[in-house]
Amino acid sequence: MYIHQKKDWPKFTWDANVITPLLGEVRHRQGKILGMMQGLGFRLQEETVLKTLTLDVLKSSEIEGEQLNPEQVRSSIARRLGIEIAGAVPAERNVEGVVEMLLDATQRYDEPLNDERLFGWHAALFPTGRSGMHKIKTAAWRDDTMQVTSGPMGKEMVHFEAPSADKVPLEMNVFLEWFNANQDIDPVLKAAFAHLWFVTIHPFEDGNGRITRAITDMQLARADQSKQRFYSMSAQIQAERNKYYDILEATQKGDLDITAWLQWFLDCLLHSMAQTDETIALTLKRAQFWETHRAADFNSRQQKILQLLLDDFFGKLTVSKYAKITKVSTDTSLRDIQDLMKKNILEQEGSGRGTSYKLFAI
Repeated sequence: MYIHQKKDWPKFTWDANVITPLLGEVRHRQGKILGMMQGLGFRLQEETVLKTLTLDVLKSSEIEGEQLNPEQVRSSIARRLGIEIAGAVPAERNVEGVVEMLLDATQRYDEPLNDERLFGWHAALFPTGRSGMHKIKTAAWRDDTMQVTSGPMGKEMVHFEAPSADKVPLEMNVFLEWFNANQDIDPVLKAAFAHLWFVTIHPFEDGNGRITRAITDMQLARADQSKQRFYSMSAQIQAERNKYYDILEATQKGDLDITAWLQWFLDCLLHSMAQTDETIALTLKRAQFWETHRAADFNSRQQKILQLLLDDFFGKLTVSKYAKITKVSTDTSLRDIQDLMKKNILEQEGSGRGTSYKLFAI
């Protein structure tokens, strides 16, 4: 018997002695982050929000096995929020759809959530009406059985079965009425309830995970009372995805005491907030770099590489890697790098075939 089949569903219970101290820690960390961000100044706040939302979109899709282009995601978010960035690129329809959903959830967090709004999100996620090669029912509740399985075809293991399709409209009416109402419950805990409740109903044929995380972000924005997102729950769920699926399955096969789920959710939220410190440190590092070198003259290729080096560059920078990223010849790449070395921006590491380059310590 699954949790949604219990007599008192969805009347969740929990152990306040376990959850209250953890919730207090989350709320303290939340206030600390918002205070730090207010002290950064508008431009640095913009950069941090852009980085957080980009990460949220990328990681939420990654959980579902879909790899989006980071530059397209960043450019789409920046354009929609009116943030000026160097090297903006056009985004594909599937990227635009995920970005549109997340920004609608977080920038309009204080507006009611209803079935039409959810249908709009679903249509944005699947602009072609297909999930991969398969045609799916979009912008409408599912009309078939929904199981979460794993393993090879013919030997699938069923981890969870959602309510039958005929129950979905009523289940969603109850959920949306609850989500839009004011309850005597902490808004952070409400995000944890909403996440579990929606993903258990699994109302769509596909895309339920991404929409669940958008709803979670929406409720966390309500908890912050801010459109600005400074921590990414989706990125942390991706980092802890095995634990996430385990606790979700255990909760959905358990009773209505969801203490263990709330404990995991709040711990995950705390971990995501801890990552914000690193994001702020990177933002300050970038700001210090551009301020130090504000008089320097960089071409567009150099700017692109420097942005990458100041952010999350993977591995070591070589001439061939520079050429591949900027789509120019190795001769042009070498000239660019040598120019940056003359300006004391880059320094060489190693020699011969092992030569690479890194930023001078700031």
